[in-house]
Amino acid sequence: MCGIAGCLGPGAGLRETASRMAAALAHRGPDDAGDWADANAGIALAHRRLSVLDLSPAGHQPMVSASGRYVIAFNGEIYNHADLRRELEAARQAIAWRGHSDTETLLAAIENWGLEPTLAKCVGMFALALWDCRERTLELARDRLGEKPLYHGRSGDMVLFASELKALRAHPAFRAEVDRDALALFLRHAYIPAPSSIYRGIRKLPPAAILRIDSDGRERLRYYWSVADAVRQGLSRPFTGTATEATDELERHLARAIGGQRVADVPLGAFLSGGIDSSTVVALMQAQATTPVRTFSIGFHEEGHDEARHARAVASHLGTAHTELYVTPREARDVITRLPEIHDEPFADSSQIPMFLVARLARRHVAVGLSGDGGDELFGGYNRYFVGGALWQRLSHLPIPLRGAVARALRTPSPAAWDRLHALVGPALPGRWRHTSVGDKLHKLAGVIDAASPAEVYRRLISHWPDPAALVVGAGDTPTGPAGQAVPEMLDDFVQSMMYLDTVGYLPDDILTKVDRAAMAVSLETRLPLLDHRIVEFAWSLPMSLKMRDGAGKWLLRQVLYRHVPRALVDRPKMGFGVPIDTWLRGPLRDWAESLLDAGRLRREGWLRPEPIRTCWEEHLSGRRNWQHRLWNVLMFQAWIERLDD
Repeated sequence: MCGIAGCLGPGAGLRETASRMAAALAHRGPDDAGDWADANAGIALAHRRLSVLDLSPAGHQPMVSASGRYVIAFNGEIYNHADLRRELEAARQAIAWRGHSDTETLLAAIENWGLEPTLAKCVGMFALALWDCRERTLELARDRLGEKPLYHGRSGDMVLFASELKALRAHPAFRAEVDRDALALFLRHAYIPAPSSIYRGIRKLPPAAILRIDSDGRERLRYYWSVADAVRQGLSRPFTGTATEATDELERHLARAIGGQRVADVPLGAFLSGGIDSSTVVALMQAQATTPVRTFSIGFHEEGHDEARHARAVASHLGTAHTELYVTPREARDVITRLPEIHDEPFADSSQIPMFLVARLARRHVAVGLSGDGGDELFGGYNRYFVGGALWQRLSHLPIPLRGAVARALRTPSPAAWDRLHALVGPALPGRWRHTSVGDKLHKLAGVIDAASPAEVYRRLISHWPDPAALVVGAGDTPTGPAGQAVPEMLDDFVQSMMYLDTVGYLPDDILTKVDRAAMAVSLETRLPLLDHRIVEFAWSLPMSLKMRDGAGKWLLRQVLYRHVPRALVDRPKMGFGVPIDTWLRGPLRDWAESLLDAGRLRREGWLRPEPIRTCWEEHLSGRRNWQHRLWNVLMFQAWIERLDD
């Protein structure tokens, strides 16, 4: 894994400037640094390298192609690059390879096939900048699902691009201002959906996109793959085999993906929470390995937030070399001060804290870690798929005023009161009704049951602040999801529509952003086998009955896991990967939060209206409501803007 940066435009000292930009990304690539420039063309590329494949100088970047036509700065891994080499060698009698890096393979493929056909053949995760010396064009590209980040934009006459925003800020021409509309998007989602960024004029390159910038400054965006096409293809050619055949096929896909992602010239391990996704990845890794796989988990002593004991049981059954760390509240809270620096723009998924901690733990032992992210979106694992789908099916025929009355009744007891009631009656309930944080879930349910349409149900389910534009001074209206991501016309099922929207929005802009920034902050490469695009395409060919069954999600993924791990070790309510922010805000984080949420401070800064924030804060402190998500969004922006001002 690496960091890339560069600039295109007039000016002196381009090479030195690009090098300074890349220096801001040293955490992404501590092993090597390089730069390249053509002053006459006004282009400079820079690179920071984390050596994973071909640790020799032959993997140094930016790398020039054999003919000298192309120069590339590449971040990521091409898992099938050995297959691509064999295909290139079969088409040409001899290729004078300099080393065995995937970057060299990629350049040779681009010279022979062109960029877009090459990316269509690639299996991997990446972001890249490619300069064509002959045509004098710059092309920026990103992997299919958005595992690796790439920002770009214009500041004056310069086009700037980099893996992270901190590298853009290192360029002397950077003058972008905070985008208030993007801030409103952030308060709704807890992340800023692509293509927006927190800075006006700076954009995220969408997943599976290629942006071509010509010598005259014209830009053209195109896509070499899309989730929408995978949906259309899967629905038009559905899987028709038996459940056993589907399980066999999924296990074959997973084994192939994991086998490809186990290739590395450095120590490799895996994150293990004890849940379905990570346990499946680790089980299949261990099945392929000849020695115990290194696995890592963290635990919290607070009730309802500790998955370490489940991970320990799975690790013991599989025989992995397991390392766990129980984190004190103080250790977890110390991470909070680093979050604005790690994420560069406001980001408020509180699982960013344990994600950083487990990545830091793993980095002490390995340089590459496999993760199970992606299973929820592909195989129906999120609770909102059950809640949203069942809610609309059962309540849509009822008058909205009646649903509103039910919502008020659900809100009357506090979340804590609902939790106490559930603790009393929970043992007598069927397994599918036993959940953690029942009070919070019922209050969230109350916020959606009077929605007028399926789209409104989804909008409310994913919104932290329901009307963020009213909270941000000077903001306009904010769309719900990624720009231009309409639900494919073939998708008339509400639950599938939610899964699609999560795959193109929540997955790349929240989950994958969180994993990338947390891991790269400690120079750890992460790989996500479930997001092999062939698994994504296969998943969309499956009927929903193989994904969600008997009140549980990820049914087919579970069948694969049950072949390796007893059901009793992994069948339990979904816990999530979080920390007790709600209680911390009432306790050890209270003074820190009070300072950032001070009404006078909010008025002076001029970004957010203090009245609704103070109301939430007071209700949260009293215990009447649990507003941890709304408050964490505001606190993460306040912490970010404080660091920006510093």
